[in-house]
Amino acid sequence: MRRRVELGRQRTSNQTFVRARDGVIAIDTGESVEEMREALHELRSVEQSPIAGVIYTHFHYVDGTAALFEEAGGAGTSGGAATRTNATGAKVPIVGHKRIATNRTRASAEIGPAYSRGLVEQFAIALPADGPDGLVNVGLGRWYRNPAHAPFTSGHLPVTQELDDTSGTFTLAGETIEWAHCPSDSDDSVNFYFSSRGLCVHNTVWPVLFNIYAIRGEEYRDPRVLLRGFDQVLAWQPEHLVGTHGPAISGKKQIRERVTRSRDAIQYLWDQTVRGINKGWTADEIAERVKLPSGYDDDYLTSELYGVAEHHVRQIFAGLRGWFDGDETKLFPLAPAERYQKLIDGFGGRDEVRKQAAAAIANNDVRWATELAGWLVRTPAATSDDKTLLARCMRTIGERTPAANIRNWTLTRARHLEGSGPMDRFYQHRFSARLVRHHDNATLVNTLRVTLEPTLVEGVDHLVTFVVDGERHGLHVRNGVAVPTGAGTAASSSEATLSRATFIDVLSGRTTWSENVASGAIRVSGDTKQLDAVRAAFDVPGLTS
Repeated sequence: MRRRVELGRQRTSNQTFVRARDGVIAIDTGESVEEMREALHELRSVEQSPIAGVIYTHFHYVDGTAALFEEAGGAGTSGGAATRTNATGAKVPIVGHKRIATNRTRASAEIGPAYSRGLVEQFAIALPADGPDGLVNVGLGRWYRNPAHAPFTSGHLPVTQELDDTSGTFTLAGETIEWAHCPSDSDDSVNFYFSSRGLCVHNTVWPVLFNIYAIRGEEYRDPRVLLRGFDQVLAWQPEHLVGTHGPAISGKKQIRERVTRSRDAIQYLWDQTVRGINKGWTADEIAERVKLPSGYDDDYLTSELYGVAEHHVRQIFAGLRGWFDGDETKLFPLAPAERYQKLIDGFGGRDEVRKQAAAAIANNDVRWATELAGWLVRTPAATSDDKTLLARCMRTIGERTPAANIRNWTLTRARHLEGSGPMDRFYQHRFSARLVRHHDNATLVNTLRVTLEPTLVEGVDHLVTFVVDGERHGLHVRNGVAVPTGAGTAASSSEATLSRATFIDVLSGRTTWSENVASGAIRVSGDTKQLDAVRAAFDVPGLTS
């Protein structure tokens, strides 16, 4: 028996349960403990066998695992590790790719602000629930996170049985499972095949055209690598296809036909982009000329209801050839503000540009209106009226596009421009306490280097060592960079001793460095004057105060 809790109708991912010989195998655990509790409630309405194993398909949906062990009274959700034993006292393996832990840290450490901002924009997290700007869906479900699951407690538990970049077979809960590393929207994606059931659980075939490019910004998803995942699914010839996203599909013939079409849509975008590159077309020309044939829109698996092919081909170009596409004007362009001002002047001034932008919107020429309004907004003389004009363009796009990513992004940007939904806090490295609590101390210290303002440390050569809960981690500030040194290879210029809890409070802005020095929670020694100058150069409010 397979019991699938399809929360994808409510949010972006599903939880899948397979009843095996020795109990239930849980596949993916969602975004929070609260979400997984709801999934378990659904499971227990039809199945009482204990959880005997956990599988992660990739790192995106692994935050509800602790809820699986609450039934046995063995898993807390705030501090302390779960016992990882089920109601019978048996140990429960957690199977997943070896890079899951690394990717969880990557997403919330150095690129944390951009990653969080991208999620908010793409998944409509800042949009209201109702009204003209109200959330419709996020493309893969109703919500990124179901509001009913607040406060979204993290209950991630790490992998205990690691898989690598190959393929093979393992036994879990008495079930023989084939697996294959199939990079998809992350490089740690693994697909699984239960041969005795003809069941494939995967993160490859999405309920929309696969997002080669996520508008939130992500690492390059190479179509050549993606295709291997599709081909592996087809090679297994499953009778049932259960995805991380979207509804299940049953029937070998239907699966073969629809997965083949989904696969071929990806190859089409790759092949035609490469064809355009070889012809010398620029990225803009390829984006305009390469479109999926109309037949692909007959199936939701290949419809542009999430991202759009126009963006995917640009990503293929950038991933294969880099940012320079042969357009001579892009080799050494003017600084943006200078270029836009020259264009505005050439059009006859700001009033004329506003007039033409408004006329373009009225004439349904939204692309041109957006470009004109963008000139006005990205110059020092930008006014609130200019921002409102660009917001109007964004709203027009958001109201007309069938793609959820685009609607959510454009409406979020419109509200930011107007001031009704400002996003300013997402342009600051905030070290969210919720996100960084799973980082080790070295990662907390080392991430500071990407917040350094180099003009504030010109001529400085200073090695500061942070002693966090007894662990020593150094940053050598020199030549405009902060170099992680561990304990340091030379004597520290200064030292700061503090607890991990205090460090997280300072980094997240809950308290300030000065407050903790005054209270004795932070003890400093050595060249404290230079230390104060160095910490003030890190663009982290809790450190600068």
